[in-house]
Amino acid sequence: MGQLAEILEIIMIVSFGASWPLNVIKSYKARTTKGKSLGFLLLIFFGYIAGIASKLVSPSYKWYVLFFYVLNLVMVGADLILYVRNKKLDKLKENVQ
Repeated sequence: MGQLAEILEIIMIVSFGASWPLNVIKSYKARTTKGKSLGFLLLIFFGYIAGIASKLVSPSYKWYVLFFYVLNLVMVGADLILYVRNKKLDKLKENVQ
Protein backbone atom coordinates (compact mmCIF):
# COMPACT_ATOMS: atom_id res chain seq x y z
CA MET A 1 0.00 0.00 0.00
CA GLY A 2 2.91 2.38 0.67
CA GLN A 3 4.01 2.25 -2.95
CA LEU A 4 0.46 2.95 -4.16
CA ALA A 5 0.22 5.94 -1.83
CA GLU A 6 3.52 7.24 -3.21
CA ILE A 7 2.36 6.83 -6.82
CA LEU A 8 -0.91 8.60 -6.07
CA GLU A 9 0.98 11.44 -4.39
CA ILE A 10 3.22 11.82 -7.42
CA ILE A 11 0.18 11.90 -9.71
CA MET A 12 -1.42 14.54 -7.49
CA ILE A 13 1.66 16.77 -7.30
CA VAL A 14 2.37 16.48 -11.05
CA SER A 15 -1.26 17.16 -11.95
CA PHE A 16 -1.45 20.09 -9.55
CA GLY A 17 1.86 21.45 -10.75
CA ALA A 18 1.10 21.13 -14.47
CA SER A 19 -0.90 24.35 -14.37
CA TRP A 20 1.83 26.49 -12.79
CA PRO A 21 3.97 27.04 -15.90
CA LEU A 22 0.87 28.16 -17.78
CA ASN A 23 -0.08 30.44 -14.93
CA VAL A 24 3.40 31.99 -14.86
CA ILE A 25 3.26 32.64 -18.61
CA LYS A 26 -0.19 34.21 -18.24
CA SER A 27 1.05 36.45 -15.41
CA TYR A 28 4.06 37.51 -17.48
CA LYS A 29 1.95 38.40 -20.51
CA ALA A 30 -0.93 40.03 -18.60
CA ARG A 31 1.31 42.63 -16.90
CA THR A 32 -1.39 43.20 -14.27
CA THR A 33 -2.48 41.76 -10.93
CA LYS A 34 -6.15 41.99 -11.80
CA GLY A 35 -7.73 38.62 -11.18
CA LYS A 36 -4.82 37.43 -9.02
CA SER A 37 -4.84 36.86 -5.27
CA LEU A 38 -1.64 37.45 -3.33
CA GLY A 39 -3.12 35.62 -0.34
CA PHE A 40 -3.84 32.56 -2.46
CA LEU A 41 -0.33 32.52 -3.92
CA LEU A 42 1.25 32.85 -0.47
CA LEU A 43 -0.94 30.08 0.92
CA ILE A 44 0.07 27.73 -1.89
CA PHE A 45 3.74 28.75 -1.51
CA PHE A 46 3.78 27.98 2.20
CA GLY A 47 1.84 24.78 1.58
CA TYR A 48 4.62 23.57 -0.70
CA ILE A 49 7.20 24.52 1.94
CA ALA A 50 5.28 22.40 4.44
CA GLY A 51 5.13 19.52 1.94
CA ILE A 52 8.87 19.73 1.39
CA ALA A 53 9.50 19.82 5.14
CA SER A 54 7.28 16.77 5.63
CA LYS A 55 9.29 14.87 3.05
CA LEU A 56 12.61 15.86 4.62
CA VAL A 57 11.59 14.69 8.10
CA SER A 58 10.12 11.43 6.80
CA PRO A 59 12.54 8.53 7.27
CA SER A 60 11.56 7.02 3.91
CA TYR A 61 11.12 9.99 1.58
CA LYS A 62 11.95 9.55 -2.06
CA TRP A 63 14.01 12.21 -3.82
CA TYR A 64 11.82 12.14 -6.95
CA VAL A 65 8.69 13.05 -4.96
CA LEU A 66 10.62 15.86 -3.28
CA PHE A 67 11.78 17.04 -6.72
CA PHE A 68 8.21 17.75 -7.82
CA TYR A 69 7.44 19.64 -4.61
CA VAL A 70 10.52 21.82 -5.16
CA LEU A 71 9.67 22.34 -8.84
CA ASN A 72 6.16 23.49 -7.94
CA LEU A 73 7.56 25.77 -5.22
CA VAL A 74 9.85 27.39 -7.81
CA MET A 75 6.90 27.94 -10.17
CA VAL A 76 4.77 29.54 -7.46
CA GLY A 77 7.79 31.63 -6.44
CA ALA A 78 8.14 32.85 -10.03
CA ASP A 79 4.45 33.75 -10.04
CA LEU A 80 4.94 35.68 -6.78
CA ILE A 81 7.81 37.63 -8.33
CA LEU A 82 5.65 38.41 -11.34
CA TYR A 83 2.88 39.51 -8.99
CA VAL A 84 5.22 42.09 -7.45
CA ARG A 85 6.32 43.26 -10.91
CA ASN A 86 2.75 43.47 -12.14
CA LYS A 87 1.64 45.36 -9.02
CA LYS A 88 4.29 48.00 -9.80
CA LEU A 89 3.10 48.15 -13.41
CA ASP A 90 -0.50 48.60 -12.18
CA LYS A 91 0.60 51.55 -10.03
CA LEU A 92 2.47 53.11 -12.94
CA LYS A 93 -0.64 52.80 -15.11
CA GLU A 94 -2.74 54.46 -12.40
CA ASN A 95 -0.30 57.38 -12.13
CA VAL A 96 -0.30 57.94 -15.90
CA GLN A 97 -4.09 58.13 -16.13
